[in-house]
Amino acid sequence: MTVRNRNHVRVSGLRGGPVVMLAHGFGCDQNMWRLVLPALEREFTVVLFDHVGAGRSDLSAWSRERYSGLDGYVEDVLEICRELDLGPVTFVGHSVSAMMGVLAAGRHPGYFDGLVLLAPSPCFIDDPAAGYRGGFTAEDIEELLQSLDANYLGWSGAMAPVIMGNPDRPELGEELTKSFCATDPDIQRVFARVTFLTDSRTDLDRVTVPTLVAQCSSDAIAPPEVGPYVQDRIKGSRLVTLNATGHCPQLSAPEETAEAIAAFTRALS
Repeated sequence: MTVRNRNHVRVSGLRGGPVVMLAHGFGCDQNMWRLVLPALEREFTVVLFDHVGAGRSDLSAWSRERYSGLDGYVEDVLEICRELDLGPVTFVGHSVSAMMGVLAAGRHPGYFDGLVLLAPSPCFIDDPAAGYRGGFTAEDIEELLQSLDANYLGWSGAMAPVIMGNPDRPELGEELTKSFCATDPDIQRVFARVTFLTDSRTDLDRVTVPTLVAQCSSDAIAPPEVGPYVQDRIKGSRLVTLNATGHCPQLSAPEETAEAIAAFTRALS
């Protein structure tokens, strides 16, 4: 099995240009980037891939041992960088993939020109003792995971529109619901625990590459306090608040999202 096949890696856009690598979040696949892709392909070499267990990845490569934490996904990202050998990349990580980028850049900074952390959250659980607000109590997350375990399809139908936001555009919530429901429920139950229970706050301090933190103006999953927290912990990083609402700006505001990624990547050249 090659890395390209395992993660259904695709390379498009301007060959020889700066490289942008797009990493999707929980319950999604690389199709989530399709609306930002045309704008990025005009200027950059674009690398798309599916996390193992999602999209058109090789499901036989998935194991609970490897993917019960972020480390397995981080190693996949680093292996894709080595396999493609396109030089340092601007890694764009959405949601939980933002923290994969943080970990990957902390381990091998030479693989990365920069990071774009799109709607990131280093920890979804509040930590009042540390003055940290992640948006959920531990009890909230436990209830969410119990609901997901009991009825994944029902949970997807209820949660996807909340995560997407934009109730005036129900087609967006419907698309995210379909994406959630297209994935293997057993794999997603494990990935949900990785997503909602991982605490990557201390990993932020290890990032040394240029970083853009791009949060949404209203996000039910990542509250507004999270963006400034991440910016404060990553030395020299820059924070931008997109006009986009919801947790998936690459779908709800693709032009603004693409321009934020492009402007940051241009500035690195």
